[in-house]
Order: sequence, then C-alpha cells, then structure tokens
Amino acid sequence: MALNQALSGINAAQADLNVISNNIANAGTVGFKGSTAQFSEVYAVTGLNLSSVAVGSGAELTGVAQQFGQGDLETTNGSLDMAMSGNGFFVVNNGSGNQYTRDGAFHQDANGNVVTSSGANLQVYPPNAAGGFNTSTLTNLQLNTAQSAATPTSTITASSNLPASAALPTDATFSPTDPNSYNNASTLTIYDSQGGAHSASIYYVKTGNNTWNANLYIDGQSAGTQALTFNSAGALTSPANGNLSFTPTALSNGATLSSPLTVNMSNTTQFGTAYAPGTINQNGYEAGTLENVEIGTDGIVTAIYSNNQTTQLGQIAVANFSNLQGLQQVGNNNWVGTQASGTAVMGTASTGQFGDIEQGQLETSNTSDTTAQLVDMIQAQQNYQANSQMLGTVSSLDQALFQAVDRG
Repeated sequence: MALNQALSGINAAQADLNVISNNIANAGTVGFKGSTAQFSEVYAVTGLNLSSVAVGSGAELTGVAQQFGQGDLETTNGSLDMAMSGNGFFVVNNGSGNQYTRDGAFHQDANGNVVTSSGANLQVYPPNAAGGFNTSTLTNLQLNTAQSAATPTSTITASSNLPASAALPTDATFSPTDPNSYNNASTLTIYDSQGGAHSASIYYVKTGNNTWNANLYIDGQSAGTQALTFNSAGALTSPANGNLSFTPTALSNGATLSSPLTVNMSNTTQFGTAYAPGTINQNGYEAGTLENVEIGTDGIVTAIYSNNQTTQLGQIAVANFSNLQGLQQVGNNNWVGTQASGTAVMGTASTGQFGDIEQGQLETSNTSDTTAQLVDMIQAQQNYQANSQMLGTVSSLDQALFQAVDRG
C-alpha cells in the first residue's frame, strides 16, 4: 500500500511541476493567465467503525484552477494593440463561433479585418443610423482601407470687412486680370464631386456709397456677379439672409461643381477701417486615405482620414462570466463558455462591471514575475524527491522482508 501512496505522491508532484512549467513557459505570452494544481486526499473505503484506524491511499489531482488576476499593462504604441484594464474579455470569432480572450495584440489582415495572431476576427457592435451602435448584433471590425469619399463644396462662408472709404475703381469694366477694376479679393480652394481642387476667388468692386459687387471666379471662369448693400452703420442689409447664389461653369473632367454655389456674407461688414479678409471657409473636402485609428476607453473605434474626416467604425464588444473557473481553454490564448461558466454577459467597456480598453498597450502574462513560480517549483520538486525517497525506503523494507522470509 505504501508503494501506491508514494507513487500517487510522485504523480501529484509531477502534475504540479507540469502546471508550473506551463506558467513559466508562458511568462512572455500576452494576456496569459496562470494556473495552479489542486489536489485532494484519496481515502480507502472502510467498513463500519473502522475509520479511526484506516489510512489514506495517497493524493490525486482534482483540478487545475485558472488564475484570472490582472497582468501588468505594457505600452507598445501600436494603434491596434489593446489591453483590458479591469474585468472583461475581448470577443473574437474564428468562423466556428465566438471565443473570448485577454490577448489584445490585434493586427489588420489582407481584407482589412482586425484579427488575432491566429486569425480570429475581433467583434464589434456596428454603427446605426441614429449615431449610436447596435448592441443586439456583432460584426467583424473592418478597417475601411478605401479612400474616404470626397464631398463637393456647396457653401462658402466669407467674413470680411470692406473699407467704407474706398474709392470707385479707376477702370469701369471689371476684369480679374486688371487690378484697377476691383478693390479687394479673397482666394480659397474648393472641391468638385470627385474631390478635385479648384481655385476660387471673390473680387469686391465698389459701385457706390454702401453698395458693392461680389464677382466669383473659379479656375479663371466667371460664376456670376451679385450685389451687396450695407446700411449707414456698416451692416449688411441685402441680401437679407446674407446668401449670394452663383452658377459655376461646367467642368471638362467629368466631375461637377455644386450649382448653385452659395456664398454666405452675413458676417461681412463695411466699416471705416482697412480691408480685412477675415475668415473664409468652405464645406467641401477631397478624398482621403486612412491614416490612423483611435480607440477610446469605451471601445469606440474611430477612423481618421488624411482629409481630416473621421468615421466611427464600431464599438468593441466585451464579455464576462459569472464563473470564470468554468471557462474552457481552447488554445491561442482563447476561452469558450461552458455550462459551468454560465452564459456570456455582453456589454461595452467603461460601463457596469466592465473595465476600460487601453489603446497602445498590452496586458502581460500574470506569470511574468517568475519569482513566485520558481518558489512553487522548488516546493514541488521537494515533494517529488520526498515521495521518491519514500518509494525507495518502502522498496528497501520490502526487500529486507523478502530476504528474511527466504532465510526462514
């Protein structure tokens, strides 16, 4: 019996060493969670009233408990590197169903999908038309690698001051090439339907006391002339809403300019000071390419394009379980839910029971400090050696007994 007891102790110590060895081997694995071996006594079944003299039958491995303590966060500055600071798991899909991971070392694949090192797709809640996110469904996070579509300029806003003391131009016939035919000018860039850039200029011509003409030229072609009228205090009175309407000429490249093109002059004044172009803005922009991705602590993923436009691509889904010990490890730093773990509780970062998502950081293994693991290894090794010694002692005793019987 003692041989079996010692053997069970050796097997238990070996199992403990295996678990510790796996912890140490994964000390550098992102998002890895260490485990501890759990043992129980093996007790022989005894007859009635014999338990007071019965001896146990050794030890056995009863389970390997996972330790879900937080690992340290390490800064990487990778735009798709993420760490969960607090409770929760990233949700990924490998094509066979959802899995859960703390490994946030994501990257973009050839199709623009954000995936794990094993190719599983990161799951997000997609944007909805109302400006939020549809938390009733999950989809792959797909980075829009195509260009951000161009938007043609439809409105120009000019805030200038035209000098009240200005004299009438010396040349009566206006021409953009004749500086003596206009008083002042402002220039800006506008965009057509394909995002092509065009030079636009507004030429101001004083026509009388408190009256001016605004001439819009695009790429040297006239888009029309509109009148401006100011009152004695220098405020614009006509047009009443401040909007001038122009009609650009057709383009030859297949693109179009907004027609009519509105120039808002409501903040333009005629004071006794010098000409001041003020601010002049327009609402169009060229096509843009993806330059960066920003991920908030709440998991909202925003694409930033070279034309300074932004688009929300989704909100990262996170999950948690009522019994983490019930999760089943499936490799590649992933877990799946089981009946023991309970159904996944879905949500978003920075709300309720869920922690924050930290962009540009990774959660290191919670066994990265190997000191504790080495101490456990020494203890397991001593247990193994003690049981081996017991096995040798029992073997020697049995051999002595057999020799005594032979001599008898």
